[in-house]
Amino acid sequence: MAEEFIAAIDLGGTNLKIALLDLKFRVRHKEVLNTAGFTGRESLISAIVNSVTGILKENKLNKSSLLGVGLGLPGPIDYKKGIVHFFPNIPGWKHVRLKAVLQKRLKLPVFIDNDAKVMCLAEYRLGAAAGSKNALCVTLGTGVGGGIIIDGSLYRGSSNAAGEIGHMPINEKGPRCNCGGYGCLESYVGNKRILEEARKSFGSGITLEKLSFQAKKRDRKAKRFWARVAQRLSVALTAATNLLNPDCIVIGGGVAEAGKILFDNVKKEIASRAMKVQARQVKVLKAKLGADAGLIGAAILVKENFKR
Repeated sequence: MAEEFIAAIDLGGTNLKIALLDLKFRVRHKEVLNTAGFTGRESLISAIVNSVTGILKENKLNKSSLLGVGLGLPGPIDYKKGIVHFFPNIPGWKHVRLKAVLQKRLKLPVFIDNDAKVMCLAEYRLGAAAGSKNALCVTLGTGVGGGIIIDGSLYRGSSNAAGEIGHMPINEKGPRCNCGGYGCLESYVGNKRILEEARKSFGSGITLEKLSFQAKKRDRKAKRFWARVAQRLSVALTAATNLLNPDCIVIGGGVAEAGKILFDNVKKEIASRAMKVQARQVKVLKAKLGADAGLIGAAILVKENFKR
């Protein structure tokens, strides 16, 4: 019997990742494209279609070798109906029946869900949250997303749109967010916002990588900066801890690469802010699967929902 694969796509506000995984969720081939290169909805849909056909051609495979195509997408998704409600950080998307469009063009089974939910699925099945029953997974990138595991199952909510911790208001008088709300967590700890603030203090040449490096070298100004980021993040994570009483909070995404300086401050803030019973229970962990978590989660989505 010929080996079977899954095509997985992780769409973010910055990058479009496409990968070929085997049925044990090992990444066998991966490519990364810049999301900014796609000027509209149609160009992005075409890029997804071309990426899937291209990766098959690159690996000398036929469509019959694919179990299906899984996509993790940066916004509220109705995974049952295959509808993208909208993308907060990518314009031009509103109530798009993406699953149906892609299935028609690719002639393959397609499964779509929110990117943070598929990352959560991956970390729960194979990563940092494995072994827990109740978990919150948070992705810190261009956008801020979340996925929730309750009693061993991914919680989706009544409209399949649960988990949007990035759009939890942390300041009633805060700035307008891309989602249409005000004072959302994403408006304070999304990577573009962090970089904006960093450049005011450290100059236009600063990057998040440099800022993390300076903090690791015990630069006081850089350490204070990351402590402020952690404090803002912790306001939302404390609320989630009190509300959900999770075993663990798993944090991933580019901003999480700040490492110890961010995580130590988040742990300290939650310990001091959360209710004592919940604070004693929760562990704050770095995502284990790294940049491939979204791709692995999208592949798990296909395998767990595919019906022969």
